[in-house]
Amino acid sequence: MNLSFEKPTLSQIPEMQQVVLQEIQNGIILNRSNDEVATNIRSYTIVRFEGNIIGFCALHIHSMNLAEIRSLVISEEYRGQSIGQKLIDVVLKEAKALNVSQVLTLTYKQSFFEKLGFRVIEKESIPEHKIWADCIKCKHFPRCDEISLIKDVG
Repeated sequence: MNLSFEKPTLSQIPEMQQVVLQEIQNGIILNRSNDEVATNIRSYTIVRFEGNIIGFCALHIHSMNLAEIRSLVISEEYRGQSIGQKLIDVVLKEAKALNVSQVLTLTYKQSFFEKLGFRVIEKESIPEHKIWADCIKCKHFPRCDEISLIKDVG
């Protein structure tokens, strides 16, 4: 499978929104407006196959030491082919190149991230409290049932 991993352009936001729509409706991924995606466009990496976006995620920087993987999605028909793992590998290399020492994620896919070397941590131990600013937008707030995991990359 000939995949390309690249930074998206602003004109690709509508296609990105289509890829993530079902996961937003299912309450798996937080809804972000086109403007919010545009503001953070540099944090995203997309996966393309045969010219189409089939997945993406964002590497959101919180501090000099901590980044967060957000909005990881692979189109349903392409799941189970290690594309998500390859995407995370690309994003972790980006974090390392930026000299971030730890990458965090809040997810329902604990075993996926554990296979990639992430370890579970208590939400209360997350080093930067500003990550909680997005939580109020979540349909599960205030009863967060996501698992928090972290990986040392520095």
